[in-house]
Amino acid sequence: MSTNKSIHLAQTIRQKTEMMSALCKGLDEKIASRAPAGRWSPKQILSHLCGPEGVSKLSAIRAILEQDTPFVDLKAEDPFFTAKRSGMTFAELLSEFEAGYRQIADLVEGLSEEQLARKAYIPLFKETPMGEYPTLAMFIGGLAEFHMEFHLNHMREVLLALGVGSK
Repeated sequence: MSTNKSIHLAQTIRQKTEMMSALCKGLDEKIASRAPAGRWSPKQILSHLCGPEGVSKLSAIRAILEQDTPFVDLKAEDPFFTAKRSGMTFAELLSEFEAGYRQIADLVEGLSEEQLARKAYIPLFKETPMGEYPTLAMFIGGLAEFHMEFHLNHMREVLLALGVGSK
């Protein structure tokens, strides 16, 4: 049964996904594959948001829903830019990103308070305000409100450094 919180989280994910899609609209392969010194390319940013191949954020959410306090192994600062992804067009990578986050939003929208209160063990979060045992609501909120926002700003900065876009 949907709650105000689950609906809000789903709306935030959809909004951030749309914002990223708008930033990426019209980027050609040459620009999307370039990276300013010491930064990721737009393709690498999208690859990072998609997560490791075969291990989506959706699978982490499902594990939290189906298991008691599952271990969720998140890796920070890894673009997950595999040979397969480097061979994809920017449009294909953007489509993978959009589809993945659309699936997350659709699932999240229908979650109950009880489901949102389920916990996971995420060692990467130990030193954050969420702690290493966040609720599913905290995990999804961190994904939507922090992680996606961080990489929206990251993409804007990279595009600006590449001479595309504006502040």
